[in-house]
Parts: sequence; C-alpha cells; structure tokens
Amino acid sequence: MAIAVSGAQRRIAMTDPPRVVTERRGHVFLVKLNRADKRNAVDRAMYNQLAVAYAELDKDPEMRVGVLHADGDHFTGGLDLTDWVGVIENDGLMPTEGGLDPLGITTDPVSKPVVIAVQGRCLTIGIELMLASDIRVAATDTRFAQIEVKRGIFPTGGATWRFFRDAGWGNAMRYILTGDEFDADEALRMGLVQELVAPGEQLNRAIEIAEVIAAQAPLAVAATLASARLAEAQGYRAVVPTLVPMQAELIKSEDAREGVQSFIERRTATFSGR
Repeated sequence: MAIAVSGAQRRIAMTDPPRVVTERRGHVFLVKLNRADKRNAVDRAMYNQLAVAYAELDKDPEMRVGVLHADGDHFTGGLDLTDWVGVIENDGLMPTEGGLDPLGITTDPVSKPVVIAVQGRCLTIGIELMLASDIRVAATDTRFAQIEVKRGIFPTGGATWRFFRDAGWGNAMRYILTGDEFDADEALRMGLVQELVAPGEQLNRAIEIAEVIAAQAPLAVAATLASARLAEAQGYRAVVPTLVPMQAELIKSEDAREGVQSFIERRTATFSGR
C-alpha cells in the first residue's frame, strides 16, 4: 500500500483526496477522518486506510499514543451502508492486508493507547470506535446513536459487549435495542466518555491527555495497557500470575532506572522507551 509523505503529514494514498490523514506531533500520532463532505461516513476505503494508520502507530517506536479525530462538524454519520452491503454479506469488516482492525476484532488491537475526540453526529461505528479506544473526549454538542436496529441489522463492531461493559447492562440495552439518540451529558453519565469540552476544543483536550501519556515510560504504559486488557478478556485471575514477572522485566529497563534517579534528584523523568 503506497504511503506518500508531505511535510509533517503522511497521507495514505488509496483515494484522492485521502479518507484518512495522519500527522506526527512529537510522540503523538494524530489520525484524522477526512471525509467531512459526507459527514465522515465510513466506506471501505476509509476503513482500510484507518487500519493502515493504526498499523503504522503500532509499528513506529517513536509514536507512543494515538489520537483519533475527525474533520468537519461531525465525527461520523456511521457506515456508508451502500458501499458495505455486499461485503458484509460475504466477509464482514475485514481490513486490508497489513492493517490493524481499528475495532480490534478481526486482528489484534493496536498495542498503544488511543485517545478519541468526537463532535457533532457520532453514530454506529463512531460509538464502536469510541468503545475500542482507551480515553474519550466529546464536545458538548455531540449526539450519539446506535441505530443498527432501525436498519434491520445489529451492531457488529463491538457494541454488543463493550457498550454494557462501560455503561452497564440497562443503559446499553436502553440505546442499542431502541436505536434512540442520546446527548453528550448522557454519554458522560453512562461512562461512555470521560470528559466534555466546548465544541471545537475536543481535539486540543485529547492531544493534551495524549501528551501526558506520551511523557510517561513507554514500556510501563504498554505493560499497564496489556495487563488491563488481559483482565478484561480473561478476568483478574489470569492477570495475577503475570504481575511479578512483568514487573521484574520492567525493573531492569533503562526507564525504570531513570524513574528512580529522577525521584532521587527531584526532577521530571525523561524516558527513552528502553
């Protein structure tokens, strides 16, 4: 898959204009949905480009945190169903070869934290991309809906288990069984988002959070995320035997030594990821 590089931005050249645009900002990897004229409706090209972007985040050792956001007034109006019907009937949501499924279902999830910033309409796969991310920031004007049941289908991007994982069974069923819309305050109440900000500030806030994470020890962040994901998938009993061995490996790292030394010297640590 061809990737063209221009200045600070790297664009995945599958369509013209690209459906997804990426940018490196220090150790933070920005991934932007770039189809504002179609309310960022997710067609196959966008989905595949998003998968390639996630793989790039995963593989680049300089990139420590991802930030997913969208151009325009809306995060996404959901799947572009006219482009997907035949594919879903046969193969489902399979990303292009070499990509990482941004929903973390058909491939391993990206191994690095992802902060997501949403605004305007955030429908169907938009909610599922949120649920597959680690920290979520929403503009106060965001309107959410999991409307698949209104179209004769059901959510297949993770909402049937991640929604109730985060919001509780009753809250999840209230919205995925009715397809009703809910606002940003309701999303915050249920725990689907962690912060609300004024419209237009969601990306800045997401970057601020990502930069704080990126300043921490990368190996420790990776271990924390991996341990939490294991607990989510298999329960805490699967995690307990791994805690001491993982810590024993981390304590040997240069970053652990830097962490201790910075504490002794009362200064901010500078981590290398080694």
